[in-house]
Amino acid sequence: MEFILPAEMKEVPVEEAKRYDLIIIGAGPAGMTAAVYAARKKLDTLVISKNVGGQTLLAPAVETYMGYHYITGAELMRKFEEQVRQFPIALSIGDEVTTLSREDNGFSVLTSQGKNFTGKAVIIASGRRARFLNVPREKELIGRGVSYCATCDAPLFGGMEVAVIGSGNPALTAVNELITYARKIYNIVQVSVKADPVLIEKAKKSGKVEFMSGYAVKEIQGEDKVERIVITQTKGDKEVILDVGGVFIEIGATPNVEFAQDVVPLNELNEIVVDCDCKTEVAGLFAAGDVTNVPEKQIIVAAGEGAKAALSAYHYLIES
Repeated sequence: MEFILPAEMKEVPVEEAKRYDLIIIGAGPAGMTAAVYAARKKLDTLVISKNVGGQTLLAPAVETYMGYHYITGAELMRKFEEQVRQFPIALSIGDEVTTLSREDNGFSVLTSQGKNFTGKAVIIASGRRARFLNVPREKELIGRGVSYCATCDAPLFGGMEVAVIGSGNPALTAVNELITYARKIYNIVQVSVKADPVLIEKAKKSGKVEFMSGYAVKEIQGEDKVERIVITQTKGDKEVILDVGGVFIEIGATPNVEFAQDVVPLNELNEIVVDCDCKTEVAGLFAAGDVTNVPEKQIIVAAGEGAKAALSAYHYLIES
């Protein structure tokens, strides 16, 4: 079988007047995989997303996606996009859905660019976004020492002392990314480190990492740039000042569901509740990936869920 290279494909127009079979909200691993499966089922499909990749773009190294011993998140998503562009899929990239609503026999979506699209079925694959610490000077110093992406910003902190806030895999991945550049890394965790042992061991072996368990960030200090952070004991009154030039915040992410919260039920974590077929409680509305209550937030899991969601949407459309 001969495949058409992406560069040779004609761009599929995005049409507001058209009633699409399927609208996919989000273009991360779940959304892009769903798009391919939908196209192979000959569904007239529109994908709407701020970018291609979402949180995966921030992954410095992906070593658990089958077929690749090692690949960066950005490189992996480029390959996803190349495959998607081999199919006649309308892509509205650079736009975001602001409102999702029900209408007779389908759904309507309004975007940040003021566009309105309709579809017979919808897959929400909008992923998550980084959480803030919500401490003094955090937002004022974003880009001036406060970062949410070690992959993007680590080279800017060569020879400096920095702090990484968080206890899970994203935090320890950031720590290990910074080892190459920073002189010293403080890992600040409120209780204990919960990352995979291989990540913890790598950090310990570097000799550059000091784990500070049982502390929370009270404030970030600095005028034009980060100069220090103040941390306090979570069980006690001890206060410590760390002179750091960078603060990397890795405390989890929040599901991107604001546009759909009046349409689909959410759980206590604001995740969209789905069954094993990626169906929500709303007929014709499906969800996949990190925006859902599926427990493991992994790239390969999200991709698989995207495939399931597209197949479920296909069966819904041919049966309705």
